[in-house]
Amino acid sequence: MKKLLFMAAVLFSVAVNAQEKKVDDLVKLNAEKYDFGKIKKDIPVTTYFEITNTTSAPVIIESVTASCGCTTPEWSKEPLAAGKSTKIKVGYNAAALNSFTKDVYIKLAGVSQTKIVKITGEVLEPGAYDSYVKGSKKVEATKVQTSTKVTPKKTKTTTKTTKSTSKAG
Repeated sequence: MKKLLFMAAVLFSVAVNAQEKKVDDLVKLNAEKYDFGKIKKDIPVTTYFEITNTTSAPVIIESVTASCGCTTPEWSKEPLAAGKSTKIKVGYNAAALNSFTKDVYIKLAGVSQTKIVKITGEVLEPGAYDSYVKGSKKVEATKVQTSTKVTPKKTKTTTKTTKSTSKAG
């Protein structure tokens, strides 16, 4: 009976340890957030999150899902070899005007925890976006002008002194 209890305890311990694995113990991401900045309405944008296997065994990305249908992740279903990297592509359709923050959930096989990365930005009407871009170019041009080094010319200064006299009358 003692052997049976011991074996049950060992199996339970192994099961608990398997569940306690954390995503951050197995993989490393190049970033946890990407800001698209200001983007034009109805012009989809894309970014990539690089994920690296930091273990000595293959890791499988079981699923990558988004917080809404406007965000579309794509990833390799192949096991990620030890020390190797792959990219998770995340697209955003930019259909709705406003600022946005969207979560993307990365689930690894054998790990109960999910890793969350975020994309953010602001969708503008085409006219507002075009004005923003034109304004940004003016600001960049101004920065270029103000960053140029100007060396003052040496000039010779002379001072002339005159004496004035007044007669009291």
